[in-house]
Amino acid sequence: MTGAWIYILECSDGSFYTGLTKQEPEGRLWEHNNRIYKDAYTSTRLPVRLAYAEFHDSIVNAIEAERRIKGWSRAKKIAMMNGDWKRLVELAKRRGGKT
Repeated sequence: MTGAWIYILECSDGSFYTGLTKQEPEGRLWEHNNRIYKDAYTSTRLPVRLAYAEFHDSIVNAIEAERRIKGWSRAKKIAMMNGDWKRLVELAKRRGGKT
């Protein structure tokens, strides 16, 4: 099996979309912004920008990471995107990870 990227897009309404792709994240970003998938969450929240991307050498690990991140609070996602690992740990210790 090959690896995959997890990525987070920031939508025009300020919400985040977390996804997974085997292609380069910039190519997936183009697909979102050009409404290739008309029923996608992002299709009504354009334009979107790439806020975070991380490569996993195993598709299984990438799927696991994507599912975990999708369940996170906005604050935890922002801490991860900013590389603020101390804050991420703090938020993980709180019930629900909310600020």
